[in-house]
Amino acid sequence: MSPPNSMSPATNGSTNGVAINGAKKLLDFDPSAAPPFKIADIRAAIPPHCWVKNPWRSLSYVLRDLLVILSFAVAATKLNSWTVWPLYWIAQGTMFWAVFVLGHDCGHGSFSDSWLLNNVMGHILHSSILVPYHGWRISHKTHHQNHGNVEKDESWVPLPEKVYKSLDTGTKFMRFTIPLPMFAYPIYLWRRSPGKKGSHFNPYSDLFAPNERTSVMISTLCWTAMALLLCYSSFIYGFLPVFKIYGVPYLIFVAWLDMVTYLHHHGYEQKLPWYRGKEWSYLRGGLTTVDRDYGVINNIHHDIGTHVIHHLFPQMPHYHLVEATQAAKHVLGKYYREPKKSGPFPFHLFGYLVRSLGEDHYVSDTGDVVFYQSDPHIPKFPTSATTKSKSS
Repeated sequence: MSPPNSMSPATNGSTNGVAINGAKKLLDFDPSAAPPFKIADIRAAIPPHCWVKNPWRSLSYVLRDLLVILSFAVAATKLNSWTVWPLYWIAQGTMFWAVFVLGHDCGHGSFSDSWLLNNVMGHILHSSILVPYHGWRISHKTHHQNHGNVEKDESWVPLPEKVYKSLDTGTKFMRFTIPLPMFAYPIYLWRRSPGKKGSHFNPYSDLFAPNERTSVMISTLCWTAMALLLCYSSFIYGFLPVFKIYGVPYLIFVAWLDMVTYLHHHGYEQKLPWYRGKEWSYLRGGLTTVDRDYGVINNIHHDIGTHVIHHLFPQMPHYHLVEATQAAKHVLGKYYREPKKSGPFPFHLFGYLVRSLGEDHYVSDTGDVVFYQSDPHIPKFPTSATTKSKSS
C-alpha cells in the first residue's frame, strides 16, 4: 500500500516491477514505506572507530593524488604522442575527479576535525579544478540536508510537471540527451538548475545567508585566480598545450562528476520515491540514494560510490564508508540496494544512465510521495531510422 497522498509507481507509467512469465508482477517491497528503524539504530550498528578522522591519513591521499597527477602530466608532455594523449586525458580527468572528492570531504568536515585545515585544503583542491569551494560547499550541504525532497533538494532535483512543460525544446534537449547532461556542472555553478535562481559565485545569491557572503567571496576570488593562471599559461605556452594538459582532463572530470552524482540518485532498476511535505524526513530521503560499484575506480575516487551511509552521515571519513556500510546492512534490510558488481571498469553504469535519462523526466505537481514519469515526445538526436523515414 502506498503512503497517503502518494502516486504509486504502478500508476504513473514507471516500471516498478519485474517480468515473470511475460506478466509484470509488482515487487513485494515498497521503497516509499516508512522504515521500521531510526537513524540512531543505523548509527549504533557502526563501529566507533569509523567516526574517527585522521588528518594525516587524509593528507596522504592528497599527496598520493597530486603525485599521480604530476607524473601523468610530465609523462604525457615528454612523450607528446597522439597515441598517448587520449589515454592521458581519461586518466588525468579521473584524477581531477578524485581531487574533487577530497575537496568534497573538506566541505563536509570529514577530512579532519580542524576547521582551518579543512578550509585551506578545500580551497587548494577545489580551486585547482575550477570549483568555488565555499559556494559549492554550502549548496552541497543544502543537498544533504534535503536529499530526496522535491521542493528543497539541490542536486539533480526532479522537475515538477508544470516546470518541465514550461521548458523550451532546447533546454529539454540539453538536459536529457546523452552526452550533453554530463557536461552540465559548470552551467549549474553559474546559474543552478531549471526552476532555481542564483549562482555559486555571487555572494548575494539566494543560495547563501548574509553571514556566508564573505566566505563565498573568498572562494570566488580563489576561483578567479586559478582562471587567470590558466589564461596566463595559455598566453605564455599557447592555448593548445594548456588545453591538452588541463582543458580536456577538466572536461573528463566534469563528465565523471555529473555521471556519478546523477546515478547516486537515479537509474536504479526499481523506481525510487521522491518526497514532499510531511512525508519527507531526513532518513527517508537518505534511503533513496543508491550505492554503485566502480571496479578499480572505487579506490581511485575514494569510495564515493559507497553513498548511502555517506549521505546519512556525511561527517564520516571516506576510508571508513565500506566498513560502516557492511556493519549497517542488517539494520537497513531491503532499504539497502546492493550495487551490481562491476568489472574492472564500470561500463555497466552507462546502461543505467541512458535508460534513466530516457525515462525519468518529471514528477507530478501534486502528491507527497511521487515517482518519475516519462515524456514520450522528448526531443532527441535524430537517428538514421528517423532520417530515412523523413526523407521517404
